[in-house]
Amino acid sequence: MENKDNWKTQTLILGSIIGAVSGLLASYLLIQRSERTQSKPKITAGEGVKLGMGVLGILKSISDFGGKQ
Repeated sequence: MENKDNWKTQTLILGSIIGAVSGLLASYLLIQRSERTQSKPKITAGEGVKLGMGVLGILKSISDFGGKQ
């Protein structure tokens, strides 16, 4: 039974690592842009909605990945 659930744990750990690294990279890029323009980052409501929709699109693509066999 343990071998059957092992892939679930590995997937959760890998997903967590990928999410943390991509979040760190996004923050780094935001900081670099802010330093280049010498202003604090400001995200408008419209930009927040676009960002959220982009994240949802990526999550949908991931959930569809491997679904068609």
